[in-house]
Amino acid sequence: MKRDLENLVQAARAARKLAYAPYSNYAVGAAVLTKSGALYSGCNIENAAYPTGVCAERVAIFKAVSEGERELVALAVVTSNAGSPCGACRQAFSEFAGDDAVIVLAPVAGQKRKKFTMKQILPDRFGPAQLK
Repeated sequence: MKRDLENLVQAARAARKLAYAPYSNYAVGAAVLTKSGALYSGCNIENAAYPTGVCAERVAIFKAVSEGERELVALAVVTSNAGSPCGACRQAFSEFAGDDAVIVLAPVAGQKRKKFTMKQILPDRFGPAQLK
């Protein structure tokens, strides 16, 4: 898993370079690892009409889901300061991730990272189980 997480962080770093963030100047790259071993990346894409932009995490998650993946096991997010995903991105990840799924927050350069599980980053989350 350690090698998978390193590959995930590197994919998120590469995705960050493609970010379109002319308004906030806060580029974000993300990558998700699926249970099948596939990796999907995404970057944040801003828009002059602010609410219509989308976060890097959701781009990566939705790319995976649109390719048929339904079980996500890890998410890496790379920002200038190892920033944490917003609530909407946490909720989107939780839809397809178990309590033990890993979230790694990494800076653009260096090895100082933060690591959480889904349960830690979104305790008592609302999900499909609550709708049954």
